Amino acid sequence: MPYTFMMENVPGLALDESFHKAKEILEDELGYKVDSRVVNVKDYGVPQSRKRLVMIGSRLGDIEIAEPTFEKWTVRKAIAHLPLPENSDDPLHQNFPTHVPRILELIKSIPHNGGSRTDLGVEKQLKCHQKENIGFRDIYGRLRWDNYSSTITGGCLNPSKGRFLHPDQDRTISAREAALLQSFPIDYQFPVNAPRAKIALMIGNALPPKFSYIQAMAIRKHIETYLSCDTLKL
Repeated sequence: MPYTFMMENVPGLALDESFHKAKEILEDELGYKVDSRVVNVKDYGVPQSRKRLVMIGSRLGDIEIAEPTFEKWTVRKAIAHLPLPENSDDPLHQNFPTHVPRILELIKSIPHNGGSRTDLGVEKQLKCHQKENIGFRDIYGRLRWDNYSSTITGGCLNPSKGRFLHPDQDRTISAREAALLQSFPIDYQFPVNAPRAKIALMIGNALPPKFSYIQAMAIRKHIETYLSCDTLKL
């Protein structure tokens, strides 16, 4: 029975009956005031479009999810200051996949700053992408400098998993760049000796720290309001 709680999950959970049942139990049986909605972390100063279902609750009194700051933080602001990976002494920035010549030539052909495989024409795409009604058009796509990143997922170090190519350089984004697009501090340490796929999961599965911080500070202010007015009941 914590005083407050916050949870997050995929937006589709809001359509599930079990989610609404859980809210009923929290409110009617456990006495929590609850607020829930789908938010996009890009509205909270995170350089990434990422929709999440957030639910927040309190036994102390009415509580609301922190309102967006609407600070726009772009891919350029997040990663343009980094040196080339080969000129960096950061092992996380040096961590990105190498490709066989056929894939590297494909990447080189994709227009800079937002291009994707669909810009190449069918004949230049991989055979698996030449069939009709193939979805996932962001696959082998480049990020755009002056826009938000696409959602950083557990496949963020694999260009076949989404729009994870560097805007200009002919490579996938590095693990450090992916972490910065998730709003991790630049000196945040990951276990660089772990397999690349594991590091990608650690980064991609995280709730962006900047978003978490804003929500945590709002919860702290909520708690301090009740503590300061001496109405807290144990």
